[in-house]
Amino acid sequence: MNPVIRREFIGILRSPRAFGMLACLTLVFSIAVLAKWPSDASVDLSGLQSLQVFRVFGYGLMTGVVFLVPAFPATSLVNEKNSGTLALLLNSPMNGVAIYLGKISGVLLFSVLVLLCSLPASAACYAMGGIGGDKFFFLYLVLGLLALQYSTLGMLISSYVQTSDSAVRLTYAAVFGLLFLSLLPDAFFRGTGVGGDFAAGFGDWMRNLSPLPAVMEIMGQGSVGSFGLKTLPGFTRFILLAALSSAGLSVWTISRLNHRIFDQSRSQGVITDDRSTISRILRRLVYIVDPQRRKGGIPWYLNPVMVKEYRCRRFGRAQWLLRLVSVCAVTSMVLTYMAATGITSWGVETIGALLVLLQVLLVIVLAPSLGSGLISGERDSGGWELLRMTPISSFRIVFGKLMSVVWTLLLVLMATLPGYVMMVLIAPELTLQVQQVLVCLLWTSVYALAISAAVGSLFKSTAVSTSITYVVVISIFLLPLLVWLGRDAPFGFQTVQTALLTTPVGAALSVIDAPGFEPYELLPASWWIAGVLSSVMFLVLGVQVWRLTRAV
Repeated sequence: MNPVIRREFIGILRSPRAFGMLACLTLVFSIAVLAKWPSDASVDLSGLQSLQVFRVFGYGLMTGVVFLVPAFPATSLVNEKNSGTLALLLNSPMNGVAIYLGKISGVLLFSVLVLLCSLPASAACYAMGGIGGDKFFFLYLVLGLLALQYSTLGMLISSYVQTSDSAVRLTYAAVFGLLFLSLLPDAFFRGTGVGGDFAAGFGDWMRNLSPLPAVMEIMGQGSVGSFGLKTLPGFTRFILLAALSSAGLSVWTISRLNHRIFDQSRSQGVITDDRSTISRILRRLVYIVDPQRRKGGIPWYLNPVMVKEYRCRRFGRAQWLLRLVSVCAVTSMVLTYMAATGITSWGVETIGALLVLLQVLLVIVLAPSLGSGLISGERDSGGWELLRMTPISSFRIVFGKLMSVVWTLLLVLMATLPGYVMMVLIAPELTLQVQQVLVCLLWTSVYALAISAAVGSLFKSTAVSTSITYVVVISIFLLPLLVWLGRDAPFGFQTVQTALLTTPVGAALSVIDAPGFEPYELLPASWWIAGVLSSVMFLVLGVQVWRLTRAV
């Protein structure tokens, strides 16, 4: 037996978070089945009741695979590299193929455990009648290939990065891209005549990189969901693309498993202030923000902790923020331009829904990435002891760290404002709705930041805090939308409205009259709930920081 398989699999099983994840999944699936289990001896011969339970169970299982599986392969190789054991493995009699198969097999065995946790619920659905065994087979086949695809993706990213927390962030960003952004090309080109048959065919194949169309087709909900999820093709395309992409990612990672993986040669560069006068003048004309220019001292009126976060964090540097802001601004303008010029048949409401979802995805990706390591990153690197020895109060420490994330999120949200301005110019009667949507998105950012900072402060390891924060934030924002996806079957109107009240995203989509969200009245209750929960999370963060500053 490959010794790496045993070491990797047992290492995952010994992790408390792995046990907690499996226990939570088993509990959730059991509750989902018991909630719809017949209370008397009668049986629904139509199979509608069992189909409702099967849909909740299927979407929940897909969510569990998407959330839980990528975290472990994302840190597999980078942890070995940082601890020095990867060099020992490469010097052992095992070749790169054996090392990779051992590591990926350990992760996949954990994925099998995730799927096995759902077997009692699936058996109960099958026992209720009305669902053929082929649906269960294809569902587990799709989710198994999904776990393989995300595991190989996480392993490839882990072979490139230098820290485990960066691996987790990049892996979840890539997973979100495959899950949601791959649907956009088909949404743009289908039925519009833009780009011809080639563009439409390309968008059709791209959308099958996402498991959503395949799972929805298995669930018999091909017409349910947002634009771009209708008229679903066969899920055999996803099976083919997942298998091919997994094979390609595996070959790519195996080619890197040699001693060249440790090579980090790069140019030392030259500081702008050390260049000639003509070169300095030219760079000032060319660059809005010169990344190679020396930074000045910290002014007295700025929080030193906030400045430290910006200068020490790669993503906090101005040139990266400007690039992100420009991409968001261009994307929002393109969406509204397509609606204004009639390139697509979408209404203003659909464009507004896409803008809202774009901003929410950015917040979900950025907030845990930036907020989870505010405290755990300092504790993990030993910088927290240095902060404790400074005369800076715990309040200024927390405020400075939070503001470093707040300004970043505000820049991202402001970058999409041109799209909303164009919406108001197209339809002036939407001015009040746009204002309410912006308030909802502001609460979304505050809510996500509060959860990320509070959850991340509870852990010492940056990688653990980042992965757990992603799971918590994604669950809070995505699970209400999964409940909405099952509206009328199996969830009733009141249940869906209560679930949507827990997230400002549902309120934003309801205000903009996104398709399927029109009948729900969520304001101002959603704002109050977000405000109360955010205050609780900030209180948890403050108490944790106060406790850590006084720890001996």
